Formats: sequence, C-alpha cells, structure tokens
Amino acid sequence: MLANEATFSDDGDAINRVSSLKAAYLGEDSYLAQCWGVGKIGAPQAWQVARGGESIIVAVLDTGIDENHRDLAGKAILEVNFGDSPTCDDLYGHGTHTAGIIAGIAPECQLMNVKVCDDVGRCEASAAARGIVWAVNHGAEVINIGFCVESSPYLELAINYAWSQGVVIVAAAGNEGKSTPVYPAYYDNCVAVAATNVNDSLALLSNHGDWVDVAAPGFNIYSTLPQNQYGYKSGTSSAAAHVSGVAALVFSVAKDTNGNGVINDEVRQAMENSCSPINATGVGKGNIDAFEAVTEAISSN
Repeated sequence: MLANEATFSDDGDAINRVSSLKAAYLGEDSYLAQCWGVGKIGAPQAWQVARGGESIIVAVLDTGIDENHRDLAGKAILEVNFGDSPTCDDLYGHGTHTAGIIAGIAPECQLMNVKVCDDVGRCEASAAARGIVWAVNHGAEVINIGFCVESSPYLELAINYAWSQGVVIVAAAGNEGKSTPVYPAYYDNCVAVAATNVNDSLALLSNHGDWVDVAAPGFNIYSTLPQNQYGYKSGTSSAAAHVSGVAALVFSVAKDTNGNGVINDEVRQAMENSCSPINATGVGKGNIDAFEAVTEAISSN
C-alpha cells in the first residue's frame, strides 16, 4: 500500500506555466512558488553550502521512475524490478512524483530506480526487502520508501542491514490519520516521516505518534509525473521524499566524527537535531530544515 494516495493532475500546459525542476536549483521564483515545500524546508539556503553531488545516490523504492521525463533524464543511474510488472517504467505515477521531489531538493545527486510496487501501487514486504538489499549492495547512501507494508522479519533484517552498511532509510508514516505504527517506518533504523501543510500543521491525512521521528511538507506537493507531465500529490510519501532530499545534501558534507566507519548516524543526527518545532503532537522533532541540517553536520565535523 502506497503512503501517498491523493493526486491532482495538471494538464500539459503546466510545462509552459511553470519552470522545470532545474529552475528550482537556479532559484527561479516561479517554480519555488509552486513547490512550496522546497522553500519551507530552507533548501535554497542549503544550496549555498551543499548540493548533494553525483557521488550521492538515492534509491527510490516505489512504482518505478519515468526516466525519460525532461526533468529526470540522466538522473537514474541504475534500475531493477522486483515487482510483478513487466517494466521498470512508472505506469502509476507515484515513483516519478517522488523522484522529482528528491531531485528538486538535491539537484546534483543521482537516483536508483528500484521498482518494488506493481502498476497499481501495491507492494509486498518481500519485494521491499529485496529492493533494500539490492540498493545497499549497489551503492545507495539514502533509501526512500514511500509505502507501508506488513511487518516481516526479512524486511526488518533488510532495514538493519542497510543501516549497518551506512545507509539512511527514510520511510513514510502512512496516511490513515492515526497514531498506530506502520511498517517499515516503525523500525528503529528508519526515519519515520509525518506530513505537514503550508501552515506547519499536521496534514489531516498524516499518521502521527511517538514513533514518528520528523515531519516535512506533504500536502499539495507539485512534482513530476510520467510522460513529461506535472501535478500535485498529498501524503506522507511526499513528506518522506523531502527528507530523503535533505539527507542527500547532508551526506555531501557530513564526516565520520565517532570513528565507526560510516556517516549515516551523523547524517540522521544532524537532520533530527536541527528540526524546527511546530505546534503539533506526534511529529517527532518537528519539520525538517535543510539549511540547519547541513549547518549542523558541518559544525560537528
């Protein structure tokens, strides 16, 4: 089950009305006005310090990515399909939307297209676990998980393996508006992400609770859709994508300060310690802040 369900599609005229994802990197106001989450988390300020870099790879475990989209062309360096779809392409739209958010926040990072869902958005825990292990073994620093599945020992082992190998795993908290934990977000070695709206309040659809680690923009989020389209989606998977983008930025400046041979612990600590508190319960440390996170990571070096 995907954690992002509400979709509001735009027609082709959006291409002419709104600048491309690359425009956000250049700081053009027209795109930033549409992508309110980019500005809300302080990404433009963070870009003055960190932009990700081609050595930082974010694995998008989802419904696939439209790798031919004008704003994602050349971004996905590897692809694999663990679902029951005959193609790695995104026939559903969710994965392409997620990839666009991540690329818009960390414009110099690279993506992995790890298709673990079918073409109507369903995913099994076994496919998710296989996708996680594959992404780790092929060099991902960040793994973005925008769906919820049943808990399974194999899935938890895969999550723990990823963490032990220096990977940050970001997972959507789910869209039932409840406090009941969901998986894989509930696992200790995942960063569980709730969704907020433009007013820094908890989005009505977002799950929440003391098991949530951070929050991020997740209501009416504008991003890429298949076939060179653009549109809006709402849900904690959009929020998770914002956090994955920030994680990619922080990875590019963080260092191993405790000598354990990996920096995912420093990256996670920098993100969680630098959140902006909001007037909501069950959202962990609060809203993710890209600029404060990269600053925290640098000051800790």
